[in-house]
Amino acid sequence: MTRFLTPLAAALPSTVPFVGPETQERQMRRPFRARLGANESLFGPSPAAIAAMEAATAEVWQYADPENHALKAALAAHHGVSAENIAVGGGIDGLLGLVCRLTIEAGTPVVTSLGAYPTFNFHVAGFGGELTRVPYLGDHEDPQALLDAASKTRARLIYFANPDNPMGSHHPAAVLEDMVANLPDHSLLILDEAYSDLAPKGAIPTIAVDHPQVIRLRTFSKGYGMAGARVGYAITNPELARAFDKVRNHFGMGRISQVGALAALRDQDWLDHVRDRISHARSHLGQIARDNGLMPLPSATNFVTVDCGRDGDYARAILRETVSRGVFIRMPGVAPLDRCIRISLGDDAALSILREVLPEAIKAAG
Repeated sequence: MTRFLTPLAAALPSTVPFVGPETQERQMRRPFRARLGANESLFGPSPAAIAAMEAATAEVWQYADPENHALKAALAAHHGVSAENIAVGGGIDGLLGLVCRLTIEAGTPVVTSLGAYPTFNFHVAGFGGELTRVPYLGDHEDPQALLDAASKTRARLIYFANPDNPMGSHHPAAVLEDMVANLPDHSLLILDEAYSDLAPKGAIPTIAVDHPQVIRLRTFSKGYGMAGARVGYAITNPELARAFDKVRNHFGMGRISQVGALAALRDQDWLDHVRDRISHARSHLGQIARDNGLMPLPSATNFVTVDCGRDGDYARAILRETVSRGVFIRMPGVAPLDRCIRISLGDDAALSILREVLPEAIKAAG
């Protein structure tokens, strides 16, 4: 059947950006004891959102509003912008695919960081873009290196996450504001703010909502605890926001997801509660790491990246032994970031299982 594929599609490798925990459970023939690898919120969504989604199941025979009118209006009010500045889609992953579809042709230059969120690279390759990857500066993405590479390659897109995945680091707002002020005229900055609801004060920049060269991406998957609902949104200038309507799946948002996101957005007290629990879990996980001779890195997210103190082979061995003992975790994919493992923050019960398993995994890793 490959004779029906385009030359580009036929030439692409068959890749899976992330191997899910379900796949690993099938391979192991047993469930994980603790699921701490996908940066999901083990603290769950707002009870009000759960109740709203449960009530909406009786209406699941209906398509969702293809214009996402109520959710756009609520998001606009929440952020103090116009509904014309909002585009809604199936999580940030889905929105990244739409941005690439709108902006990339075969050979279009694109700049990202070496080791940054790989789903973006997956979409760029799928539309024939030419990726340039710049190294991290320590444990942070390097804004100046990204700008320099964009100027050199005349990149149409620059991808930058703040706070960052996989390292959990962040830059102060002023750094981002300076980056925006120095964007090359030919570049659009994709600012991935998936973890913005969990970021410390002073991390989220002030950027004119109508800025012609910036698109900010947000999600209900992290702080709001609705990863399985697949609700993401973009904040950008009206012209770019309207462009999503040219290519998006107009019935791609589920009715239950829309209803749940609306209820979650109204319950900011729950988000505050989740932030408090994340802060407690961050301290708990940091102590577990230190007790085992590992170094937890500062985190602005709902996960902690842990420096194993040696090379990637050693970190991969710890990962393998931890997973084999029933605790799902992940790690950065490229050196020198791959000296680390990455562990999502969970409740005390999940972290107690980690505390039990991690010393055994480290011993087995040698």
